[in-house]
Parts: sequence; structure tokens; C-alpha cells
Amino acid sequence: MNTDQDIEALTHVIEVHKPAFIHWLEVFEDSVLVLLFLTMLGLAIAQILLRNGFDSGIIWGDALIRVLVLWVGLIGAMVASRKASHINIDLVTRFIDHDKRWRVSALTSLATIIICGLLAYHSFQFVLLEHEDGLIAFANIPAWVCESIMPLAFCVISVRYTALLYLAIRYRLTHDHTAI
Repeated sequence: MNTDQDIEALTHVIEVHKPAFIHWLEVFEDSVLVLLFLTMLGLAIAQILLRNGFDSGIIWGDALIRVLVLWVGLIGAMVASRKASHINIDLVTRFIDHDKRWRVSALTSLATIIICGLLAYHSFQFVLLEHEDGLIAFANIPAWVCESIMPLAFCVISVRYTALLYLAIRYRLTHDHTAI
């Protein structure tokens, strides 16, 4: 079995055993992502039209677009982390024996878990500091509200990679007795 078949099999296991509430969370996540993206796109187009056509614009429009870019990027990363379908550089795995590839993937997942966990913790500390400072981002919206996606997204990504790593190890142990 090659790595692509392993990924397909693991994806199938995830889909078959996924509880209904997880499905609805994913639908909600996708819907929020699309809504935020369309809002960002519409606001950017409106800003361009207002500036070029009427020499005006929405005062807080640019600040909101920057916040929406942050939210769309991080929610997009959460969506991509569902099945490890994010952009990755797998140059090393191309030159490694198939029997050892899953170990490199497991190590990469472990690094992702640790890094995203640290990012979640420190971004949460940052959001708490912003809350204490009481800074306003735009239109009387506190900065901490705009930044609150950071700890949430990194925590979700870390939890998802923990689950993916667990499922991958369980799958290898039950389907390939020479895995370890």
C-alpha cells in the first residue's frame, strides 16, 4: 500500500466514524468561511467603487478588511486541517522508504501539534492583554474581539492533528503489523 492509499483509507475511516455533530460543526465552519470571504470581497469592491467613483469610502472599511483577511486565513487553515489537506512540503518523504514515511508524517504531525498548541497558548495570552488594554480596532469594536480567532484556530488545528495522529497510528497498528 502506498502513502496515497494510506491517506485515502484514513480519510475513509474518518468519514465513516464521524459523529453527526462533527458533520454539522464542519458545515457551520464552511458556512462561516464562505460568508466572511464574500463579505470581505464585497467590502473591498465597495471600497474601490466608492473611492474611484465618489472620492469617498467607508471609514472603517480598510480595518475591517484586514480583520476579515485574518479570520478567513485562519478559518481556512482550520478547514484544511480537517483531513490534513493543507499545503505542505513533502520533499523528504519522496526519498524515504515507504515503511518509514508514516513515521516522518507522524513526526510532522507531532511538530504541528506542539507548534499550534504553543501558538494557541501565546495568542490567548495576547488576546487577554488586548482585553485588559481596552483598545478599539474600528467602529467601537474592541481589538481583542478581532484577534480572538487566533487562539481558537490554533487550538482547533492542534486538536485535529492530535486526532489525526491518533487515527493514523491506530490504523497502522491494526492494518500493518510491521509498522513499528
